Amino acid sequence: MTHPSIDGVLIQWGDRLFYPANRQIKSHTPRLHPPGARAAEIRSRIEATVRRAPQVMVKVTGGGRGMVAIAAHLRYISRGGRLDIEDDRGAVERGKEALHEIERQWRVGGAQIDAVSPRREAFNVMLSMPRGTDPLTVQWAAREFARVEFTDHRYVMVLHDHQAHPHVHLSVKAASKQGKRLNPRKADLQRWRETFAERLRERGIDAQASPQITRGGNRRTERLWQRKARENGRIDREPEGARTTVKLTPSRRDVAKAWCEIAKALAASDSVEDRRLARRVVDYARHLPGVRYTPPQQQAQREFAGMERGRAQTRDPFRDSAARTPPQRTQPEPDIER
Repeated sequence: MTHPSIDGVLIQWGDRLFYPANRQIKSHTPRLHPPGARAAEIRSRIEATVRRAPQVMVKVTGGGRGMVAIAAHLRYISRGGRLDIEDDRGAVERGKEALHEIERQWRVGGAQIDAVSPRREAFNVMLSMPRGTDPLTVQWAAREFARVEFTDHRYVMVLHDHQAHPHVHLSVKAASKQGKRLNPRKADLQRWRETFAERLRERGIDAQASPQITRGGNRRTERLWQRKARENGRIDREPEGARTTVKLTPSRRDVAKAWCEIAKALAASDSVEDRRLARRVVDYARHLPGVRYTPPQQQAQREFAGMERGRAQTRDPFRDSAARTPPQRTQPEPDIER
């Protein structure tokens, strides 16, 4: 049986990791669950993250500043009209004539688009999943994603399944049918990832959209030739030393603190499954920026940052056995780098 206070800790710190307060998920999945169901959702996100479940990619790759640039991008993603082009109405067409008709509709329909414009008149979005994911499922999820996020906008989408990673190119007209312009920010991109991942999970695909900082990632700009080579399967992985040193920012300290508190709560649970998950959190989080970890064999009194057993003699998060720490020994508070 899990103590309610443990669920409360998981919800408190899990929300900080996976659902930052400065964004709202635009989704059909209800977020106001009963505490027990909410804690179960957080446990699921923790388990998927430490298991390193596949992460979705949603990326704005550019945008057309005028109809000349938009038309060139439509020709590129459709391979000159050789691939199927699906629009916001669900119509699927192919061929150069279909391309010309789409260009005409975008140029004169609604907010008219000049040949060259000083601002973006369309946004190019790419939704991708790792190698081995069913391309048709990716296409279905992208279609549902677009219906949710771009309801009032004209858009077209093209599936690319001939490369290493199945992905969908979306070209979205910046001005909506009501004249409101699309202006995606960082919070919008994370919401888009959440929406896309939810649609994939609806079809049984193991997909997550954990924020990069939650996973300890370091954002690094990838050159165009590297991205093209990766899409074509000529680059399988990053070369050694390609990632730069991670700067320990206040946000990363908060992430480290959250992982520590989650590990402590799970380790104190009466549930064997929770204690096993705590051990996996330890193995995962000890490599993240801001977490300082000393192996037990080197310094027994400092195992994982924040894993205090102390006088309460709670269970050891590194073992499922009933081993106890002597009552007089007290663990330090979470050891977060300053």
